[in-house]
Amino acid sequence: MRTRLHRETWRPAPPRAGVPSALIPWLTDPASLTSRIRARCTHFAVRLLFQGPGSARLDEAALLGLRAGERVWVREVLLLADGRPVVFGRSLLPRRNVRGAWNLFHGMGSRPLGEALFADPAISRSPLSCMRFDARDARYHRARSALAVHDGAPLPRQSWARRSLFRLHGRALLVSEFFLPAIFDLPR
Repeated sequence: MRTRLHRETWRPAPPRAGVPSALIPWLTDPASLTSRIRARCTHFAVRLLFQGPGSARLDEAALLGLRAGERVWVREVLLLADGRPVVFGRSLLPRRNVRGAWNLFHGMGSRPLGEALFADPAISRSPLSCMRFDARDARYHRARSALAVHDGAPLPRQSWARRSLFRLHGRALLVSEFFLPAIFDLPR
């Protein structure tokens, strides 16, 4: 039996062609995305969509070093700028890491995860990577559904995301941020 290899589609930097120039600063800024959005709107909020046990996508499991079928703790949110969804966020934590080092993750609710991550000097971050995602990806459908429920806005056929690993005492947390159309309405 042949094993199908997973082809990694995340890139260390946005390609020179195909990415709207207004999106490049959002994809490449290593600072807190929460802080960047807050600085460009009057009212910032987090809408919790889901938090609980779940499954990782193949690329997420590979990055986190998970065994086949290993469950994770999933947190999905919309980041809102002046009431408009600008980012669909998806964070994954191996279940073995929920207690202890990443205990804060369990009780976040609608508070911004970014504030906690960037406030703790013991937390390190891997370099960002980015990807164009579309209807072939289940995360596209989660983002599209969340956007439609919130304000009925459509998601373009393709959009962009960024992700990185945060580490605390050697334990990893994966944070992925999928940019929604209203991000272009915010000042760079």
